[in-house]
Amino acid sequence: MLLAVLVANSEGNILVERFNGVPAEERLHWRSFLVKLGADNLKGVKNEELLVASHKSVYIVYTVLGDVSIFVVGKDEYDELALSEAIFVITSAVKDVCGKVPTERLFLDKYGKICLCLDEIVWKGLLENTDKDRIKRLVRLKPPTEF
Repeated sequence: MLLAVLVANSEGNILVERFNGVPAEERLHWRSFLVKLGADNLKGVKNEELLVASHKSVYIVYTVLGDVSIFVVGKDEYDELALSEAIFVITSAVKDVCGKVPTERLFLDKYGKICLCLDEIVWKGLLENTDKDRIKRLVRLKPPTEF
């Protein structure tokens, strides 16, 4: 299961978070742990260079994309390899929505569409859509014309 997708800015402020199957009382722990993990390890990392960690029998894959850090947390069948595929889909969707590698301002300007993309990519803790064209089609924000 994909437990969490979290996006933070360079100061460690959380911009977007999606938790699946994580009790509310554990979410604060995960937020602070991931932000600290990013602060400790993401300095000087190139865009889209993947870093891997494990904590309490779960896997974490994280990266930098422009001014934002993206963290994906999974367990069971979502090991480092599956999480790297998920983070690749997320980073390419964010770049597509923003038109380039995002600054924090650009990310926040496109916040709504990025959230729609995340909802199409990860659904109830499962990696749902990985095809870039399908994701674009699903988040067009236009009513369907065919039934």
